[in-house]
Amino acid sequence: MQWFKGIFLLIVTNLLIFFTLVISGTILINFVLPSFGIDLRDSLATQDFAWAMVFGFGGAFISLFMSKFLAKRGMRMQQITDPSTPKEKVVYNTVAELARSEGIKMPEVWVYWDDVPNAFATGPTRNNAMVAVSSGLAMNLSDDELRAVVAHEIGHVTNGDMMATTLLQGLMNTFVYFLARMISRPLMERNYWMGFAVYMALQFMLSVLAMIPICWFSRRREFRADAFAAHAVGAQAMASALQKISALSERTLASDHREEGMSEDALATMKIHGQSSGFSHLFATHPPTEARIAALRALPDKHSN
Repeated sequence: MQWFKGIFLLIVTNLLIFFTLVISGTILINFVLPSFGIDLRDSLATQDFAWAMVFGFGGAFISLFMSKFLAKRGMRMQQITDPSTPKEKVVYNTVAELARSEGIKMPEVWVYWDDVPNAFATGPTRNNAMVAVSSGLAMNLSDDELRAVVAHEIGHVTNGDMMATTLLQGLMNTFVYFLARMISRPLMERNYWMGFAVYMALQFMLSVLAMIPICWFSRRREFRADAFAAHAVGAQAMASALQKISALSERTLASDHREEGMSEDALATMKIHGQSSGFSHLFATHPPTEARIAALRALPDKHSN
């Protein structure tokens, strides 16, 4: 039933975001901007672009600021504030040490119940973030490997990856909405429902194309977070963790009769391990494990003996 709860929460959240943006956009375009001498209502093109920005950037930023809330409500999680087990202490202390060394507010530390070894970081800013590890990750990795994974997630936080991804997502969304609207408008003026069908089809196709730069950035982001972990904890520990996570994930998914695609969710791009294949790798959210390990081995490892 956990998946049903997550889907229901996602639908309700998206509906609330939609109505919030409609109301906000209406007030902005019809009242706020005209009061400053900026009237977009005389031109359909500028009005369409304004609405595209409202939905594109507005939706992306609302999702970002709700990301921690959605993660906590959509997954079975428990916050670690007073670690009681050796593994909890490793995770908590690593987050605390790296947050202190990087000069950021300590992220919230959570564990979520999932046999698949994984971890993620999310949150609107560097000083308002959370780091979560799965129970499967904590149980199966050594202390050094676990520290490396946590360091990888802190790397996402300190690099500002969540905000950067949101800006890129907002930009792509804006152009998707605007281009779909501009292309379908002439047809919509002659036959509304046919034009609307074309608009929806264009929005779908353009959204798929927009995923290419987003996924490309996601893959670059993983390499940077790996490098951060290598510098903080050690390249060997990070490479070993990735190798073990990949093997354990495949084994767990196979034993549970789950397909790789079904394990992807709204937080997939923020997890340490995820989809690494696709049509010409264009839609892969993560680089292949082999490529990540090769990149790590090319780095100097000051932590190796």
